Amino acid sequence: MDIAIVGCGVAGQTAAIALSRAGHAVTVFERFPAARPLGAGLLLQPSGLAALERLGLAGTAIASGAKVHRLEGKNARGRTVLDLRYADYRSGAFGLGIHRHALFDLLHAALQAGTAKLRLGFEVADIENFDRPSLIAADARKEGPFDLVLIAAGAHDKLRHKVSERGRDHLYPWAALWTTCVDPERKFADALRQTYAAARVMIGVLPVGQVPGAAGPHVAFFWSLKHADYEAAKTQGLRALRGRVAGYWPEAADLLDQLASFDALALATYRNARPRVCHRGRVLLIGDTAHATSPQLGQGANLAIIDAVTLAHVLARESDVPRALAAYARARKSHNGYYQFMSAVLTPAYQSDSPFMAWVRDAFFLPLSRLPGGRTFMQRTLTGYARMGLAPWRLPD
Repeated sequence: MDIAIVGCGVAGQTAAIALSRAGHAVTVFERFPAARPLGAGLLLQPSGLAALERLGLAGTAIASGAKVHRLEGKNARGRTVLDLRYADYRSGAFGLGIHRHALFDLLHAALQAGTAKLRLGFEVADIENFDRPSLIAADARKEGPFDLVLIAAGAHDKLRHKVSERGRDHLYPWAALWTTCVDPERKFADALRQTYAAARVMIGVLPVGQVPGAAGPHVAFFWSLKHADYEAAKTQGLRALRGRVAGYWPEAADLLDQLASFDALALATYRNARPRVCHRGRVLLIGDTAHATSPQLGQGANLAIIDAVTLAHVLARESDVPRALAAYARARKSHNGYYQFMSAVLTPAYQSDSPFMAWVRDAFFLPLSRLPGGRTFMQRTLTGYARMGLAPWRLPD
């Protein structure tokens, strides 16, 4: 088939790799004049690593990133309120903290080593004829028609509304400041650590391993804040931010001494997007375009990689595109739907003005994780193997 993919991020590149290896003619359309990563660090879960292994890329990712063996959360008084260990779910299991640049580089190298083509500077503004789709650029250029079009342009892309006019799509009022710092003494190794003050303050440090072009092990630092507070924080500057962080977590505040200015912190924003349908005719939404969530469960890149591998699996078994897209939607519904639901439920416990939700988190999350049923539920959710229903999710054979 002749397949067009809109977006050169995690979902788009993974889909291009999997589908071109299956013998399809794939062209990736990217709106920027150069393909590039955005953001600092992310956490790949065991489920996403299993999908990467299908493409032979898990080993490269692990060599570039940092193994994460536990998730630890403490409140402002230093009391542990969350303590989840990957090995409690399965012996030898781990998450992988990895810099977005490193993940982009390994996917991009695999894409360029294959037969997929990359078209840069092509901003897709519209889709013409969903039963034989063509791409219309913002400058009126036209490409197509194609046998299949994948929209993988990210959480904030509006092309989802061309596919599904109805559904949930709103910007979270809370965002996060991100940056990457060197951790030469590996003080923050092996765990994703977070500190909370009610649900209004969340500070996190995630080991991410190597950063392309920089020496030493690195960590990603993040500070949660509202969109409405960003300009004030920027005006107050780096010293004021460091002082606020030090009041809750002095060791994390020390990382900010590496920064030259507040501009070294990038603002990341998040959406809750759930289109009513993920496909129309021969056009399919995948990745964050299809199921954007908050970052609380660390599943965004994970689900995108699984989407791409699952789609290649379905297309290898069903040549009729409309039937294949319907089969794909059924295959991904319970898994993606679970993480969309749980993300929406849990986000107020970490980023909100609700003292009640923060109290629920501090009072019940740790005891729940120590009960046999609760521990299984939380570990399965963390590792990316949860789905709607009792049985765990499994990658298709």
